[in-house]
Amino acid sequence: MTIKFATATQAPSSAQVVAIPVSTDGAVPKELSVSRKTLTSLGFEGKVGQTYVIAGEKGAVTVAVGIGESTKVSTEALRQAAASVARVSESFESVATTLASVGRVDRKSAAQAVVEGITLAAHRYSALKTVDKDQSKLTTVTLVGSAASAAAVNAGIVRGQVIANATCMARDLANMPPAYLTASKIADRAVKIGAETGLKVEVFNKDQLLAMGCGGMIGVNRGSVEPPRMVRLTYKPAKGKGAKKTTKPHLVLVGKGVMYDSGGISLKPSDPSHAMMKADMSGSAAVLATMSTLKALGCTNQVTGYMMCTDNLPSGSALAMGDVITIRNGKTVEIHNTDAEGRLVLADGLSLAAEQKPDAIVDIATLTGACARALGENMAGVLGNNQKWIDQITAASERTDEKLWQLPLEHEYRKMIDSYIADMKNVGGPDAGAITAALFLEEFVGNVPWAHLDIAGPMWANSDAGWLQRGATAYGTRLLIDLATNFKRP
Repeated sequence: MTIKFATATQAPSSAQVVAIPVSTDGAVPKELSVSRKTLTSLGFEGKVGQTYVIAGEKGAVTVAVGIGESTKVSTEALRQAAASVARVSESFESVATTLASVGRVDRKSAAQAVVEGITLAAHRYSALKTVDKDQSKLTTVTLVGSAASAAAVNAGIVRGQVIANATCMARDLANMPPAYLTASKIADRAVKIGAETGLKVEVFNKDQLLAMGCGGMIGVNRGSVEPPRMVRLTYKPAKGKGAKKTTKPHLVLVGKGVMYDSGGISLKPSDPSHAMMKADMSGSAAVLATMSTLKALGCTNQVTGYMMCTDNLPSGSALAMGDVITIRNGKTVEIHNTDAEGRLVLADGLSLAAEQKPDAIVDIATLTGACARALGENMAGVLGNNQKWIDQITAASERTDEKLWQLPLEHEYRKMIDSYIADMKNVGGPDAGAITAALFLEEFVGNVPWAHLDIAGPMWANSDAGWLQRGATAYGTRLLIDLATNFKRP
């Protein structure tokens, strides 16, 4: 998709759709040639994301798009409004809109939000369809504004495209069937993407993981014929001329990459919803997508990403209940449920991350059904050991409209994962599952400020809504990008 800026006098007259923002208050833009009374009678009130299509001459179309109350227009409202424009325009090739020029939002942020909304709403995963691909035809978008705002809007367009394209990449990865994207194959993709985006990429195979003492990865992988892969991605900002030799803040991202989760010996029930378990690697997809943007966005922080990738399948060699494994940091874990495998692979990743002594760690994982049941499909949970660090993550959530809710890391519950033969069990019983999973992960981060994002709920959408498409959502990608580029030592 091509997205560009133009002033009102430069705007292409050939645009097939012209989208005009309308608030819930104030005058209706004269370009619509429709009164507010008429719009209201037709059911259009200007609420965020509402649209009303007005047929024009020679097939041209004008669309009224709601942005809410004029004094409260936010980047979230612009992103949702832009998504609505993309949906109503999907059978056309070109759109022009003034959405990036309304409200009190700075023009760079406004343009970024509009680009994200349009791009993400237009995105489809149709690589495996041979008929009825249901692709949006939208190929050209023009953001119309004043000449004075040109530099800011163009900067927002560039940033928005980098972020939205990375998010679409993460969606595509998570939507791929397990046979199309094994641990080896995603590692190969990471090598290619890293070479294209200025990252150092290291891939660790099964023998190396065994030698490193990564018992979580090896244990979960035991039932699969596909070998595991751990990928370490390293980004270091370019040193400017005359720059002081100071150590840049260092952030580490750790992503769960279970390429397909059958539950292992604790086999999941036969349910159509488990087709989405191909997306159990959404955490690693988000980490890879995030890392791919850092050079283009001029990130000034050091960032390391770990992708912990393996299948979790049943077989004669699979991990069994009662087995005890040893994690990279030396702690032992008794297995009480092989379907609680994500925390085992993350434990190795977190141990390695902590060894680097970074300024902060965040892991992202489709970890617990308990979190999904508590917070639903529109919100992730966040838990951690440092409130200042969690506050940074919450701020990134608010800026990106990827919703989070902080759950308590209640240490009184730690006894729920006690084991009589090992340092701990990998599950804590039927209650407080999201919290006991986080308490398990905390055992592997030492004293480093750490936070855990449980994205089990929002990792999948069952229908199109706003900028979300049915299927894998790539939730957390935009949040992590914002977090990495704005990171401060907690």
